[in-house]
Amino acid sequence: MSNSSHRAHWENVYETKDEREVSWFQESPAPSLDLIALTGATTSSAIVDIGGGASRLVDALLAMGHRDVTVLDLSAAALAAARERLGRDADRAKWIVADVTAWRPETRYDVWHDRATFHFLNAPEEQAAYIDRLRQGLKVGGYAIIGTFALDGPEKCSGLPVTRHGADTIGALLGSGFALKDTRQHQHKTPWASVQSFQFSTFLRAG
Repeated sequence: MSNSSHRAHWENVYETKDEREVSWFQESPAPSLDLIALTGATTSSAIVDIGGGASRLVDALLAMGHRDVTVLDLSAAALAAARERLGRDADRAKWIVADVTAWRPETRYDVWHDRATFHFLNAPEEQAAYIDRLRQGLKVGGYAIIGTFALDGPEKCSGLPVTRHGADTIGALLGSGFALKDTRQHQHKTPWASVQSFQFSTFLRAG
């Protein structure tokens, strides 16, 4: 699927579905918040949520007093929904409409968080482009938190094929300079009570 087709797909999803009509909806992004806390992030740490869409992670981070939060997503409609939900608080975050595989980070972040974007990248060149942007955008000493469908998770999401991962496959793709600090599975319950097996891996950028 081309970049323009990907964009059209996600714009259609967010323009036609309520947040509780998509499988990835979380009332509370507790797993992500726990992992961000484990990095030692402070309220002044620069955090970017890759593929954040209309996720409520930004709401929670702002409520906790975080002052440097960026949300990036391919879909302008997704970010518009998040901004509308936040109201005036939306101005406390930064919003970027971009394809992460073509994005040029203008700053370096302390925490790179991605829940369920990386697993949509199936081609080696897409994965390599993502990791190149991660290296551009993450400080040495910063942390990358990458959540994907686990090896026993679904093979598709939103009608699109995904590549399932374990910590070892992500680590191999990241290559040298990244040290695995934490890996765990999470059983995500969808709004219609089915269960999806996720895995989250946290890597320290050591060099």
